[in-house]
Amino acid sequence: MSQNAREIAERLIQSQVSESVMSSTSRIFKVLPQTASQLSDPTIPIEKRYEVIDSVFPTEVRKTLKSLCDDNDLKKWDEIAKQYTNIRTSNERQIHVQLRYVTRPSEKQLMDIQKFVFDKYNTHHFDFDLCEDKSLGGGFILEVGNDQYDWSTIGRRNQFLEQLKNTRSELTSDADIITILQQSVGNFDLKAEKKEIGFIESIGDGIAIMNGLDHAMYGEVITFDNGTKGMVQNIERDRIGVILFGDESGLSEGSRGIRTGRMAGISVSDEYLGRVVNALGEPIDGLGPVNGSEFRAIEQPAPGIIDRSPVNEPMQTGILAIDSMFPIGRGQRELIIGDRQTGKTSIAIDTILNQHDKNCICIYVAIGQKESTVAALVETLKKHEAMSYTCVVAATAADPAPLQYIAPYAATSLAEYFMYKGQDVLIVYDDLSKHAVAYRALSLLLGRSPGREAYPGDVFYLHSRLLERSCHLNSKLGGGSITALPIIETMDGDVSAYIPTNVISITDGQIFLESNLFFEGQRPAVNVGLSVSRVGGAAQTKAMKKSSGSLRIDLAQFREMAVFTQFSSDLDQNTKDLLTQGNVLMELLKQPLCNPLSLSDQVITLVVALNHSMMSIEKKKVKEFQGKMLSYFAQRYPEIGKNIEISKMIGEDEKNQILTVADEFLKLWKDNDGNVEISVEK
Repeated sequence: MSQNAREIAERLIQSQVSESVMSSTSRIFKVLPQTASQLSDPTIPIEKRYEVIDSVFPTEVRKTLKSLCDDNDLKKWDEIAKQYTNIRTSNERQIHVQLRYVTRPSEKQLMDIQKFVFDKYNTHHFDFDLCEDKSLGGGFILEVGNDQYDWSTIGRRNQFLEQLKNTRSELTSDADIITILQQSVGNFDLKAEKKEIGFIESIGDGIAIMNGLDHAMYGEVITFDNGTKGMVQNIERDRIGVILFGDESGLSEGSRGIRTGRMAGISVSDEYLGRVVNALGEPIDGLGPVNGSEFRAIEQPAPGIIDRSPVNEPMQTGILAIDSMFPIGRGQRELIIGDRQTGKTSIAIDTILNQHDKNCICIYVAIGQKESTVAALVETLKKHEAMSYTCVVAATAADPAPLQYIAPYAATSLAEYFMYKGQDVLIVYDDLSKHAVAYRALSLLLGRSPGREAYPGDVFYLHSRLLERSCHLNSKLGGGSITALPIIETMDGDVSAYIPTNVISITDGQIFLESNLFFEGQRPAVNVGLSVSRVGGAAQTKAMKKSSGSLRIDLAQFREMAVFTQFSSDLDQNTKDLLTQGNVLMELLKQPLCNPLSLSDQVITLVVALNHSMMSIEKKKVKEFQGKMLSYFAQRYPEIGKNIEISKMIGEDEKNQILTVADEFLKLWKDNDGNVEISVEK
């Protein structure tokens, strides 16, 4: 917007040029384009152009048009007319001005303030209110329409504290408070910057509808009178919707909200490891504050295709059924889906426990769960020494919907902090069904149109922009990764419902847990037929890929044969062997909680089982045989497991060696009727 055009418009207003004259001039340019061409043509003598102006245009604007002709800048007229309209409109609009003070200003000060308003807003049309406010401590606050200028003591204090906070984040951790104070005081510069304010129109259920914040951005933080902060979530023509991150008590119709110009975000640092924090990054474990080293907005664009690398490194879960058939890679998004109480969280926790000494940082996001459930989970992680590399972000059922809504985004920003440092991160979203419900509640309260199952139309984007941030970065960006394990709860196994189908289409595969299998004692209750990993063998070690070769085929044949033979008593030997082998495999896939298996234990188990070496073992003793056999390997032949862990490969010689040792242990088992005592120090 040209300042020169505004100056010309102001001169026209001062010369009392009417709106009809301005509109007539603009209309002449519009209906007589040849006139505009003649006046803009530098080859036509200036005297001829003056004659055209004098014969066609109103007297009041002839001098201005001749000046534009002299500068060959006649095309500026449209901008001048626009500025003329804007200035006239602002002058005619009544502006409300309020001065809040501790000590009433003198008459001279009041005149200076009024002159400031006139110079700043170019109008005498305003009503001026004076209001005493002892809470300011000193000085005063001037509010002009939706703008605020703060010269108060409390404003200075807040500015200083903000600068102190920024200075603290820039210093090293061993800097003492004296250094921080000296640097902050030395660099402090009081500024009465213009702040845009708005007023609450209505408030309730964690939602504030506000007017006045005409330039607020989506996702911007708004600060209210009582210190509560909120985020702009809805922008309409004449008002905005703000979701509140704190207590709404003390706020009512007419309360003020101030734009911060800052997007919602959290501080991030290595100090978050081992801590339990809320959706705003504030600690809730009673272990003191967490100092952030930098600030990250909770909403970040997902890395582009060029910034990514293929997913080819395994993320071992320690669960035999998953690592062998549905491998998860670092940078993958694998959905865990199933009915309530089928072991979804248990799989995620076992995966976290299995990352011990694997150079992987874990973040667990609890959305809408009971506080007691989160506390029990934290105790489990502490018991198994997993909290040292884990951060728990909790937005419990007692927290308002806005905090449940932003929790996974805030946790992902923390994960990105580690990823861009070149580290591998595992993040668990438990669960996104409750996250979608919280977003639905917010959307309905904000007045958005409900769609299928009352969810808003952008509920797919809700989860896609979250999960797309998980990836494996290329080496130029450090090679870090975020592996996402979102959890979705189904109702009666209905994977075709709205939210499950959305998340299935976003992720790179799903682990489906079936209620019937769970109640039959098959835990983890993984449905081998419906579960899939779209990354597949690319994320498996060569040892696992080779040892698990025929597992899925054997299980599929077993399930099919079990259905056909459940009412038959006369079976041939091949069918009996197939059923026996299938029962052995199903028993081996059972795994107790918090007991992840190492890669070598999984490989040894699969090599022995798929060679049919366990078919002579009773079904109810298969797990006992497996445990003692693995202990036998660890005690007598530890080099076998070490070689697998180091090389992550297995050749025919190693395979034959495993089978030889297994036969040796099987003979020992049979000779002692299963009473083999193996003790191994781990």
